[in-house]
Amino acid sequence: MFLLANLLTAVAKLLGAIFDLALLVILVRVILSWANADPYNQLVRGIYALTEPILAPFRRLVPPWKAGGLDLSPLFAMLTIELLEWFLIPSLYDIASRIH
Repeated sequence: MFLLANLLTAVAKLLGAIFDLALLVILVRVILSWANADPYNQLVRGIYALTEPILAPFRRLVPPWKAGGLDLSPLFAMLTIELLEWFLIPSLYDIASRIH
């Protein structure tokens, strides 16, 4: 059973790192949108390619034209990621500690 507990702990750590990385990349995208970054730059295109699958569902829920032209999808995406992180990571650690 300790193998399952260790696996759950590893999954929790990995998910935490993925969530933190997603938050960082979304924040970088927001800053790039304020700075009018060159859309042909490979780094900018890579960041947009990484974040668009995360932001698109939120943009469909709250289109920018309904928010006075302001794109609120990064805010809602970051809040959702934080809530998932606050819920999933401690839950996985708790399950792992009960198994161990």
